Amino acid sequence: MGLLRGVALVGLAAFVPQADPQIRFGERVDVERVLVEARAVDGAGMPLPGLGPKDFRLKVDGKVVPLESAHWVAAAQKEPEAEPLPDGATTSAFVVTPEPAEGEAAPGRLIVFFFQKDFEESRLTGLLQMQKTALSIIHGLAPGDRAAVVSFDSHLKLRLDFTTDRETLRHVIGNVVLLGRARYISPGPPPSLAEHFDGERARKASSPETALLVLADALKELPGPKTLVFVGWGMGRFDARSGSVTLDRDYGPARRTLMEARVTVFCLDITNADYHSLEVGLQQVAADTGGFYARTHLFPAQAMRRLEAALSGHYVLTFEKPHLPPGPHAIEIDLVGHKGTVFAKSFYEG
Repeated sequence: MGLLRGVALVGLAAFVPQADPQIRFGERVDVERVLVEARAVDGAGMPLPGLGPKDFRLKVDGKVVPLESAHWVAAAQKEPEAEPLPDGATTSAFVVTPEPAEGEAAPGRLIVFFFQKDFEESRLTGLLQMQKTALSIIHGLAPGDRAAVVSFDSHLKLRLDFTTDRETLRHVIGNVVLLGRARYISPGPPPSLAEHFDGERARKASSPETALLVLADALKELPGPKTLVFVGWGMGRFDARSGSVTLDRDYGPARRTLMEARVTVFCLDITNADYHSLEVGLQQVAADTGGFYARTHLFPAQAMRRLEAALSGHYVLTFEKPHLPPGPHAIEIDLVGHKGTVFAKSFYEG
């Protein structure tokens, strides 16, 4: 299998990478401030809207830093089923803009479904189960939401460009992902993942870490925040001698680029087991980007409801950049006076 390369993980513990002067981040409001997208949820996983800066405690490299603002951005809701239009009548088009105005609902989410395929029995059963469960989230998408689909087995494949076509999305997830042949996807109207997707690099992406890097490089060209729903069985390689999991060397660049692209990764583990070694890789990327990890072998519908709740809205937190040396700096965010959990990226590049 070749020499193991990367960082050894013995458990879920977010780490801060070494400074990389070539990495460019586009998440700053200006040169003096840092913008962080965060999700605050209660013990049941339900969102906590209506919070302000004083309801959060932010630490940078272990030291408290005051928040300047905390704006809640609600996702647009699905419209009620409408009566059929009279012959000749039309509806206005739904226009997606990169960013919502402060205090308004987000005009449309960009969601990528990433399916990691494997025909091993303990994984195939969970994949088939989550294919069906994923269809439920499609039903709840708002008119302006756009979804794309990729899959990974021996390499990365683009299955569907960003679209609002729900029937095509259902067909691709329900039929094409598992058995359909990979084919060229021509770029659609903006925002288009296919326009920036490097097919040659994707064909050479032999690890999920490299696949994430290729995908992140394409997503960083599109404006606004994005969500990546990773439906898979693991990431990294297990070393029986040391009892540790090693992530491929492309994970570090992938993580930095995911943050640059403002991508939050939610990992839904399809493995039919209460624990397995390669889950720590999924836990790592979720923790680093502000998402969460969930096992799905017992209650897949519950995991999907938790995901839908997390996607219903998020906070945009802004703080003045502390006077610190250039490079990566660890972020910790907790609630003050409220019971719950905050999901946010684990570091920023200063």
